[in-house]
Amino acid sequence: MPAFSLEPEQTAWCAELRTLAAERLRPLADKGEPGRVNRPLVAELGQLGLLSRLFTSGALDLCLMRESLAYACTEAETALALQGLGAHPIHAHGTPAQRAHWLPRVTEGTAVAAFALSEPGAGSDAAALALRAVPDGEPEGPDGPRRWRLTGEKCWISNAPEADVYTVFARTTPGAGARGVTAFLVPADRPGLTGTPLEMLSPHPIGSLTFDAVPVTEDDVLGEVDRGFRVAMGTLNLFRPSVGAFAVGMAQAALDATLAHTRQRDAFGAKLMDLQAIAHQIAEMALRTDAARLMVYAAATAHDSAAPDVPKRAAMAKLLATETAQYVVDAAVQLHGARALRRGHLLEHLYREVRAPRVYEGASEVQRGIIAKQLYATAPHPAPHSTTEAP
Repeated sequence: MPAFSLEPEQTAWCAELRTLAAERLRPLADKGEPGRVNRPLVAELGQLGLLSRLFTSGALDLCLMRESLAYACTEAETALALQGLGAHPIHAHGTPAQRAHWLPRVTEGTAVAAFALSEPGAGSDAAALALRAVPDGEPEGPDGPRRWRLTGEKCWISNAPEADVYTVFARTTPGAGARGVTAFLVPADRPGLTGTPLEMLSPHPIGSLTFDAVPVTEDDVLGEVDRGFRVAMGTLNLFRPSVGAFAVGMAQAALDATLAHTRQRDAFGAKLMDLQAIAHQIAEMALRTDAARLMVYAAATAHDSAAPDVPKRAAMAKLLATETAQYVVDAAVQLHGARALRRGHLLEHLYREVRAPRVYEGASEVQRGIIAKQLYATAPHPAPHSTTEAP
């Protein structure tokens, strides 16, 4: 399927998702408490079958879900995405026992998952993780599982401290950088694990976690020991384009609200839409939104076809879409004036929501670094004694 075109059934599905978000998810979101996990909303996502699609569909379907939900209910979009982010490592790397225990509960919406990668000193530089997994004695017998104790902190963790299970990345080999990190599946009731909610600009739940000699064993490992960074990067390569889809959904909502407002608003003896400066601004907002959408769809299609340049495409999609959404929402606020800054207005809500995606799952600067690294890795080397100067 071309990256620039959706099939009719996909377009119809997106329209259905927008309706579901507005009619069934928006009322539950409105009843939730900002900064807290909205379990009725998560359960409804499970009842609608959307959580199960996180693990049975490809990257493009994930993007279509996130864009469509974000258009009508950002809280529902975020709840869906956080379930996927936290549980995708279980789906992709978990043992049969881990998958059997957790995935049904996650897809039903009865268990909340979280992805615990960032730390106070390791945000953008994820390979600098300091949470330690210290060996806890010798295995019990020749076939007994290895044991560790997790000690340290995680910060800026979505769904913390209310999640039921965490995918936790810890350092098992000191001084080894990205090659010494292991992913562990840690239930929230493990002794020594505590957390604190954080008050953030955006209203979704986020907090810090403290690990005080939390016990884990080889049975809790996701993937392989010392290969956890692959688990993290594989998850992010899937979800980064869909962060872009979230951003595109918000940009489209802001654009549509601005079209409606400028069509009916009188100013300076005319409708706002009839003023050339306004019309040109609207055109620019639409141009950038569509360009970002195409980049997101192309990156998702590349992921689904196992293209070799997925990290670059994923980074490009997240970068362009999140920066675009920031521009579009800001321009929409400007064209609406003071009414858009009033608490409860759609654009006031989007203005608070749109800032965080430029930071999480790799800040814009990190995405530029990934893109440049991939470009240099694949660019042909110049021939000896060649010059780049014009003749």
